[in-house]
Parts: sequence; structure tokens; C-alpha cells
Amino acid sequence: MKKLIKRVLWLLLIALIIVVTWFAWPRLPIITAFAAKGMCSSVFLAEKSPERVAAEDLSFFPINLAKCKIDYEEKSVTAKVFGLGKRKVVFREGLGSVIVLDRPEEELMADSYEIPDPGYSQDTIPWPLGDVMPESLPAGVDYPKLESILDEAIDHPGEEPFKKTLGVAVVYDNQLIGENYMEGYDGWTKFHGWSMTKSVTGAMAGALVQEGRMDIKASTGIPEWADDARKDITLENILHMSSGLEWVENYFTISDATVMLMQSDDMFASITECGLVHEPGSHWNYSSGDANLLSGLIRNSIGNQEEYHGYAYTRLFHRIGMLNTVVETDASGLFVASSYSYGSTRDWARFGVLFLNDGIFEGDTVLTPEWVKYMRTAAPASNGQYAGTFWLKESDVENALEDVPGDIYFADGFLGQRIYIIPSKKLVVVRMGYSLSNFSVNDFLRDIIATLPDL
Repeated sequence: MKKLIKRVLWLLLIALIIVVTWFAWPRLPIITAFAAKGMCSSVFLAEKSPERVAAEDLSFFPINLAKCKIDYEEKSVTAKVFGLGKRKVVFREGLGSVIVLDRPEEELMADSYEIPDPGYSQDTIPWPLGDVMPESLPAGVDYPKLESILDEAIDHPGEEPFKKTLGVAVVYDNQLIGENYMEGYDGWTKFHGWSMTKSVTGAMAGALVQEGRMDIKASTGIPEWADDARKDITLENILHMSSGLEWVENYFTISDATVMLMQSDDMFASITECGLVHEPGSHWNYSSGDANLLSGLIRNSIGNQEEYHGYAYTRLFHRIGMLNTVVETDASGLFVASSYSYGSTRDWARFGVLFLNDGIFEGDTVLTPEWVKYMRTAAPASNGQYAGTFWLKESDVENALEDVPGDIYFADGFLGQRIYIIPSKKLVVVRMGYSLSNFSVNDFLRDIIATLPDL
């Protein structure tokens, strides 16, 4: 009997090892790349402490299994899980962090980009372009109640993480009427925007359309697609997440999204290899691949890497006061439009203000009203859920926006980043965080709206 029990235990152990090896081994490089990338960008770009990065940005399973080692002199981070699956990430000034894969590390570390000087200081310029706040705020707002709502949105010092909110900001009638931050952060702290970067890229595309350098009805012109059905994919299909390309979006396992982000030197090239599974425009599928495809087409339209790297800053960010925002590139120099931007809560609020005012910012027509309308108009195949790089409905039914006006639209980032724009209420609300599991965005918006005067 004892021998039988031993045999059974050994068989179970062998089976467990096989299962763990089959399941975990191919995932380790993705886990460690995710952890190293998040730590490197948060420490060297956002200037957060490693302890806070681990407790916030990298706090969820299985990413929290990774252990990161930081080299401050080299500006790099190496991550492992139980000593396995080693991945290294290096930081480049002006371009952000990048995973060391096929391109030699020394070449990556030699890359850099000098972000252009905006030509002004926000310390002396009124909001929203600058940071000088008015002496009086809009009348009719219940400010004590608003302050209480924003206070309740943040976990207080000494409390166990529950709501997991990093920062919130409220803009009403173009004025910043309230903001609040987790202890140690403020209106200039850079937070990971994740997929809110997609909406930034939609704005960049709109600027190029405005300049006559892109045509949303035109096909992509990608040479690899010239001889098959993919040649019929248009810029509009991509803006609508309706390219028809085969794509699985899942950040918690091996998927097209995680392979692209964690195992690709050239994300644009990796997407052009995807096959077509639906007629372009006929099927909506949320895809970070489409977002980076759009980024590559923007680069092709600009035609110059230096101008491309500066375009987001000179054409968009600097004109609306987003001076604390950086978009990162992959090893090929492609803006990772799907996921990699870091910006302050105030900057994300300014982005919302641009759209609240139909693309006109302090008298400057940064985007045309027609393009803003296009970006908030439902994509035909999305069943009213998604527009042109903005969301119209929350993807998770548990976060359904049941108690807010129907004209709401928003940028949505992984783990609970949001820029909500409600034109009928002259309102922009930003919420930055690292989970929505115990935070009701519907209740948050409903309660803020209740503090505003009737229009």
C-alpha cells in the first residue's frame, strides 16, 4: 500500500510538473517583459519609486510574481520569475523604455530623441494652456460636495488599497474645478495612460487628415498586402477597429496583444503579418494591433522619422498644454499607439478639454470640429459601443454608465484609466488608477454631475 501511495504521489508530481511547464514556461518571458517594462518606464520616465510601482502598476497576478532589479547608472531594469524567464528593458531619453529582444542592446541604448521645446512656461499662463488658476470658479457648483466626492475616490494614507485611484480631476465649463491625488502624487505626476494612447493617435490622424496628408477612405498602401484581400482595408476601417484582421486582445495570457507588446521589436511589421478573417468594415473587434497599424500609417504619411517623433508634441501636445506627456516607441521607432504613453492627470484633462470644445483650444483650431464629430460617431460595426478611437459605452457591463447623459464618450485605458467627456454638461472627468474592481465609474460620474448647476 505504501509503495502504491508513493507511486501515485510521484505520478501526481510528474503530472504537475508537466502542466506547470506547459502552461507557465511560455508565459514567463511575457510576465517578466511586462514587469521590467512597467518598472523601467515608471521609474525613469514617470519618476515613481520602485516600491510604489510594485504596489500599484505591477500589483496584479501573475505580474506580481516577477522580481525586478534596477540599474540606475545604466537606466535599465531586469526581471525574472523564480530566477527564470529573464527579460531586460532599457530607457532612452525622449523615446521611453524598450524591451531588449533581437536588436542589440547597445544600439537601443544609443537611441534618443530631444523632445522639442514648447516655447512657453506654464507657470505664467492661465489654465488650460498653463497652470495659473483663476481667482474665481464657475458659479452654481456645490464645491463642498464635490470636494467630498473627490476625497472619497482616493484611498487615504494608512488604509488598505481598495479603490486604487491615483488621481482625479474635474473640468467644468473649461475650468479645473477640482482635483485630488493619492499621497505623494500631484497634478504633474505622470501616470501610465495605457489604451488612452489610442485616442491620442486618433487625434494625430485627424491632424494629418486636416493637413491633407491622409485620406480615411484610402487603402493602406502596405506592399505586403498588395496581392490579397487585405489591400481593401482602409484607414477608416482601422480607426473603427474593423480592419477584419485576425486578432485576440487579452492581457492576462499569451495573445496577439501580449506577443506584439512583449515579444516584438517591430510592432508594425508584426501586425502586417496578420491574416484577414472578416471583410474589412463588416466586423468590429477591439484591437491594439489596429492601433499600432494606424501609428505605422501615420509614420508612412509623414515620411520622416524625426518629424514623426516630434509630431505628437509640436502638432498636438504643445498646442494644448500637455507638457507632461510622453509617448514611447518600440525598437523600430514606432510610437506604441496602443498602450505606451505617460501623462499627468491635468494633461489628460486638457486632452478632454480639446474635445469638449470641438477641437478648438483657446481659439486655436488644433482639430477641426468635423474630425471631433467623426471621432465620437459610432463605428458602423460596433453596435454603438465604439467610435473613432473613443468609446461610447463601457466594455464591462458591471461598469455600465446608466446614470449619465447619453452624449458621453471617453478614452479608456487598461486597469481603469479614463477621460470622460460629456458635452451636454460642459464636463470632463479624469480618473487614473490601477484597478476598477472596487470603483464605480457610473456612481462617480453621477455624483459629480449632481454637484453642477442645471443647464
